[in-house]
Amino acid sequence: METYTAMRTFADSWGLLFMALFFVGVVLFAFRPGSRKIADDAARIPLKED
Repeated sequence: METYTAMRTFADSWGLLFMALFFVGVVLFAFRPGSRKIADDAARIPLKED
């Protein structure tokens, strides 16, 4: 049971921090300058005719 407690403590502290930083990174990546054109092009892929 000691291993479970150690892993649970680690997940509660550093795991939460990692997930929060990952989320902030994804949001910053999605809203970075210049990404709007790339996102618009990707959104139009299903509508393009070959």
